[in-house]
Amino acid sequence: MPKHTLRAGRINCVLIASGDWHDIDFARLELLKLLAEDQRLRVRVFEDYENLEALNDADMLITYTCNVVPSMVAQEALREWVKAGGRWYALHGTNSIIRLMSSGLYGTPDWAPHFVETLGSMFRSHPPIAPYKVEVANADHPLVAGIEPFESTDELYLMQTYGELDVLLDAEFEGEAPGFEEDHWQHGRHPVFYIHNMGEGAVLYLTLGHCRHHFDMQPLLDYWPTVDRCAWDLPVFYTLLRRGIQWAIEPVDEETSAAFEQAKKQAAEDA
Repeated sequence: MPKHTLRAGRINCVLIASGDWHDIDFARLELLKLLAEDQRLRVRVFEDYENLEALNDADMLITYTCNVVPSMVAQEALREWVKAGGRWYALHGTNSIIRLMSSGLYGTPDWAPHFVETLGSMFRSHPPIAPYKVEVANADHPLVAGIEPFESTDELYLMQTYGELDVLLDAEFEGEAPGFEEDHWQHGRHPVFYIHNMGEGAVLYLTLGHCRHHFDMQPLLDYWPTVDRCAWDLPVFYTLLRRGIQWAIEPVDEETSAAFEQAKKQAAEDA
């Protein structure tokens, strides 16, 4: 008997939300509100990647982290979970490993090879937050169906990529990323929203979504003068979040929907 029949159609989701320089409280709450729109979803929330028992039982994984580096054991578990059919919706700074280097600049050491190779990318730098145009790179894909080019004031992630990516949204950039060791970028197009297939599963990555509150630069700076919401202020961003959640549910959607309706029917009959 399928496990979702035994669970009455329950879908297990793991949400990992934590890290530096971002308003994790805001992002976590917004994501939980979106996940609550589907009553089949039960969500366990963690601050790191080390609860492998929860991962093993998860039907889907969502992450909003920055500078959260999995142990090697967790990196290998994440890779195998995806290869076995898992769907991972990774947001914004998930692929970021940023450290202040002896040069006085911020660098991105290659400390988590399996992690970033599973994600399909690794953050290297970004220019100062400013408006930039996000364009549709694969208009035939249902995740971006009907999406028109839009402007977002956000961090434009400049990344090293791994493997073959199905790029859905991208942005054009040429210029400087001051403060980072990799500070000069030649003209090119940079993924904003992509799918990285691995084995039977896949990672969906969306680089948009920076957010910061007054206290989120501590201990570097006691008080940040603004509350930054960036792409979170755009309706299209919530469209992409909802579509990504549905994409993560998709492999178990039919099975769990049927089990959920059957459980409700049986409960009514037994009442």
